[in-house]
Amino acid sequence: MTASSARTAGDLTGMTAADLADKIANRELSSVEVTQAHLDRIAEIDGELGAFLHVSGAEALVAAKAADDSIAAGEQLSPLAGVPIALKDVFTTVDAPTTCGSRILEGWVPPYDAAVTERLRAAGIPILGKTNMDEFAMGSSTENSAYQVTRNPWDTNRIPGGSGGGSAAALASYQAPLAIGTDTGGSIRQPAAVTATVGVKPTYGTVSRYGLVACASSLDQGGPCGRTVLDTAMLHTVIAGHDQRDSTSIDAPVPDVVGAARFGAEQDLSGVKIGVVKELQGEGYQSGVLDSFRAALAVLTERGAEVVEVSCPHFSYALGAYYLILPSEVSSNLARFDAMRYGLRVGDDGTHSAEEVMALTRDAGFGPEVKRRIMIGTYALSSGYYDAYYGQAQKVRTLIARDFAAAYEKVDVLVSPTTPTTAFALGEKVDDPLAMYLFDLCTLPVNLAGVGAMSVPSGLSADDGMPVGLQIMAPALADDRLYRVGAAYEAARGPIA
Repeated sequence: MTASSARTAGDLTGMTAADLADKIANRELSSVEVTQAHLDRIAEIDGELGAFLHVSGAEALVAAKAADDSIAAGEQLSPLAGVPIALKDVFTTVDAPTTCGSRILEGWVPPYDAAVTERLRAAGIPILGKTNMDEFAMGSSTENSAYQVTRNPWDTNRIPGGSGGGSAAALASYQAPLAIGTDTGGSIRQPAAVTATVGVKPTYGTVSRYGLVACASSLDQGGPCGRTVLDTAMLHTVIAGHDQRDSTSIDAPVPDVVGAARFGAEQDLSGVKIGVVKELQGEGYQSGVLDSFRAALAVLTERGAEVVEVSCPHFSYALGAYYLILPSEVSSNLARFDAMRYGLRVGDDGTHSAEEVMALTRDAGFGPEVKRRIMIGTYALSSGYYDAYYGQAQKVRTLIARDFAAAYEKVDVLVSPTTPTTAFALGEKVDDPLAMYLFDLCTLPVNLAGVGAMSVPSGLSADDGMPVGLQIMAPALADDRLYRVGAAYEAARGPIA
């Protein structure tokens, strides 16, 4: 299979989610036939791409039939009712395994649904299956999955991004019209950028983390993925909202992101001030990425926006701070996988103590990157080092949040490339953790500050013909600005080749 064939859509699989939703609601199409078309597409091409860890064919068709019956009965449903979706394998599901891409949870079927899963089901959205990911969302290439490698549909010898490469690859190859991801340091936006799809990291606390298996609790955020800004906005509305089961959930209205997307596509950007982050461009960035970024700024200017440069001086410390804060929280969160309550258990033959079983299980169940981050985090939190490492990193985090706040006093949104380069070759950075970490350079500050951000396709790099993403960042609880600017840019940019 060639990269182009991996990206060739059929009549139903090539439609936008918004168009599918309209036709299903008007009974021009049935959810069953749309869902079956996507299941057929998965069966046809996913053997090479590896986007899905588990396909829920029978369950998806049952949900599709229920959606069709409800529509026929005239029931009031979600605007996306009947449109199928791919779900990252970090959200719990009672009818499918939730492995987080790890051997330590191999075959585990949870006893409860995540809040996001519940909202998808309540909206009448059939779940096609669970998508591949870096183990426990730790990685930038989806090569850290314990089960399989996922390939980029634009070039099957390249990575699809991470940790949510499975969801992005499913979208880019037309195996699903919508997908759900999570973003801890860029795991929605970065795969979106390298696969020419749209991904949004909402404001922290606006999408419930209940049932989202934790990587780093102060950074993790579920979010919507699509092939257009409007599709992504419609999904955002379904999954966002207060949930009392999540202590970090914000009890505030969800901004009208759908209205903002429709308005942005139809109107210019007059009166919108856009800040270009000086620290997120320059040395170390691929020339084709910077050329695409400059072209995107020209489009935004043509749409009526005022584009100015702003400085966020502490962004240069984001990488170091992030890779102290995240591992510290990982070392705490992953302590629950102890072989005593659920998941893998190694050495339970009566000859080993509980401590030995725990050690043997964690050694066998966790992959190299997860072990690396557990050890770094445990060290950073240890007596005598806490203040020097974790404490200092949290101070840097505060300074980064202040940089954002100061910038938003001058501009409405900030922009940058989403990634410094296009997708790299499979295996290229597996043995160089620092090079892998640097791929998230542009996305990390957003998670440290808890604000919202979007990656929208900005064309193909002249260097290698691979997709490039434009990152748009907005203040906390102003996610509608992402959709207005993203939709305006998308409409003016035109189709990606």
